[in-house]
Amino acid sequence: MTRKKERICMEDMMSEGITYQNKDILFKILSQTYKEKSFSAYGLDLPPIRELLPTNLPKISANEKGVDNLFLLEDGTYAIVDYEAEYKRSNKVKYLNYIARVLEKYYKEDGNFNLRLIVIYTGDVKRAEATFETSCVTLRTEQAFLSHIDGEAAFEAIRRKIDSGIPLEDDDLMKLVILPLTVSGSEGKQAMLERVVVLAEQIADEGQRIFALSGVIVASDKFIDREYSEQIRRRINMTKIGQLYEKEKIEYANQKTREMALKMLKRNIDIIDIMEVTGLTEAELLRLQEEDQNDAVRPVV
Repeated sequence: MTRKKERICMEDMMSEGITYQNKDILFKILSQTYKEKSFSAYGLDLPPIRELLPTNLPKISANEKGVDNLFLLEDGTYAIVDYEAEYKRSNKVKYLNYIARVLEKYYKEDGNFNLRLIVIYTGDVKRAEATFETSCVTLRTEQAFLSHIDGEAAFEAIRRKIDSGIPLEDDDLMKLVILPLTVSGSEGKQAMLERVVVLAEQIADEGQRIFALSGVIVASDKFIDREYSEQIRRRINMTKIGQLYEKEKIEYANQKTREMALKMLKRNIDIIDIMEVTGLTEAELLRLQEEDQNDAVRPVV
């Protein structure tokens, strides 16, 4: 293989990604701790959550932002959840794009597929139109208005429980993560967020503490100071749970590097170039090649 072709092959495989494709640590924590929690604290009548799903859905528009949250509920229904600080009728077009993405990824012709669209409005919005209709489509949203929640009263009730050592219920945790959104205005949200973070860090149970910190950052992501958000993410990464996922991230990266190196070896790319791209030694590459050859000849039991 010529040097030019080798370089093209390496560029192709680099585009596949040697480095770890960042599986958000917050998503991984929340995907486990959202299980069986309910949206009743927001005034929504939905089945309990079975699973938080990834939002890396098929792209429709290159410059379009992604879905805020996607859940699988206990009854098998998919639920798109979007947070909004203002009502704009044009947002319905964005929601239709979200729906198309979810359908493209998850729809199955089994007759049981169901999808719900939940819009959670912050304390800035008091009312909004729930439907959008044209001759060819009717879009129905289910809405929650956080302006109906007394954020200060909820904060004090949760604070008293934490100070008294009383374990928090799931509804307390679900309410805690959206308390910043019950306040109107960006400054008010930021101030409440900082109070919630201080309170959440006092929760005795580590799992609940990490859920509260992760959840509030995810829920408030569109409305809070980016630098402050990163500070909280770093705090989470310093916990035992964060360290566990950091370890997993490193292991995943190493595995992807080995897979990349093996592809290069099979394409007969110069071993010096493979060492340069992957950071693996010659001995590691030869051992990887030998293990692959042994696997290929091992009889299937």
